[in-house]
Amino acid sequence: MHPTLAPGGRLALHLAVWTMAGALLAAVVTGQAPLSVIDAVAIAVPLALAYGFFCLSAWYVARGMPLGATPLVRVAVTSGTAAATSAAIWLGLARVWLGVLSRGGTRFDAAAVFGATDRVLFGFGLLLYLFSLAVAYVGISAEESREAERRGFTGQVLAREAELRSLRAQIDPHFLFNSLHSISALTGADPAAARRMCLLLADFLRDSLALGAEERITLARELSLAARFLDIERVRFGERLRVEISSGGADACLVPPLILQPLVENAVTHGVAHVLEGGTIAIHASATPAALTLVVENSCDRDRPCSAGAGVGLANVRARLRALHGDDARLSASERGGVWRVELVMPAARSTQS
Repeated sequence: MHPTLAPGGRLALHLAVWTMAGALLAAVVTGQAPLSVIDAVAIAVPLALAYGFFCLSAWYVARGMPLGATPLVRVAVTSGTAAATSAAIWLGLARVWLGVLSRGGTRFDAAAVFGATDRVLFGFGLLLYLFSLAVAYVGISAEESREAERRGFTGQVLAREAELRSLRAQIDPHFLFNSLHSISALTGADPAAARRMCLLLADFLRDSLALGAEERITLARELSLAARFLDIERVRFGERLRVEISSGGADACLVPPLILQPLVENAVTHGVAHVLEGGTIAIHASATPAALTLVVENSCDRDRPCSAGAGVGLANVRARLRALHGDDARLSASERGGVWRVELVMPAARSTQS
C-alpha cells in the first residue's frame, strides 16, 4: 500500500498540499481565460485534487527505478514518459470536467476556456507529476536511510552485548585464580580456615554465576555479593581486614552485575594485603535522580611497587561502563594520604519491583 494511504499516513497533508496547488492553478487559469474567481476555483481545485491521487503512482515508478541501481538515461526517459502520459490523461479529465460544469449552468464557454488553457494545463500537469516523482525519490531515500540506521543500531547493540560477555569472561577467571591461590596458601598454615574458605567460595561462585546471567541487578544484591567476597578474604586476613559498606539509600538502583567485583578484589590484593597493620575497605553509594555514584576506598602502602593487576581490573570496569553507557558513565581512580579511592558514576535507573 502507498505510504500516504496507509493507516497513520499523511493523507490530510496530501490533500492540503494539492488544494493549494489547485488554488495556484486557479490563479493561472484566471489569467488565461475570462473567468471569475469562483469559476476558476470550481475548475482548478477539483482537478488538482483528482490529479493529486493520480500522481500517487509516481511512488511506484520511483520504487521500480532505484536511482543507485538504474541508469540515469532510463530514469530520465521513463520519468518523462510517465509525466507526459499523466499530464495528457489529466488534460482529458479537464475537458470532461469543463463540460460537466458548463452543463450545470455556469457562465463560461467550456470549449473556449479549454482552448485557452489546454497548454497551461498540460504544462502544469507535467511539472506536478515530475515534482511528485522527486518527492517520492526523497521519501524512499529517507526510508532507506532510516532502515540502514536501524540495522546499524541493531549491529551496535549486538556488538556491545558481545563485548560485555567477553569482559565478564575475563573478570571471573581472574578472581577465581586469586581465590584458589589464597586457599592454597592457607592449606598448610590453617587447614580449618582453608576448608571454611572453600565453602564460602563455593557459595560465592554459585551466587555470582546466577547474578552474572542477568543484565541488571539491584545495588543491594551487588553489595551483598561484595560483602560475601570480603567474608572470604577475612578468613585469610582476620582482623587485619575491616569492612564498611553503605548503600546510601540507593538499594533499588540497577547496576551491571559484578561491576564492583574487580574493584573490591583490587582493594584487597593490591591494597590492604600490602599494609602490615591491615586496613579498611569502604564501599559507599549515593544517588540523585540522574546519577548513581559508587565509591570504593581502601588503605594502601604508598611505597608499594606498582602492579599491573590493578590496572587490568580498572580497565575491565571502565570498558564495561563504556559499552553500556558510553560517555554518560565514568570511572576515576586516585590516591591521597595512603587511601586509594575509585569513584564510579553511571546513569541512575531504579528497579520497579518491590
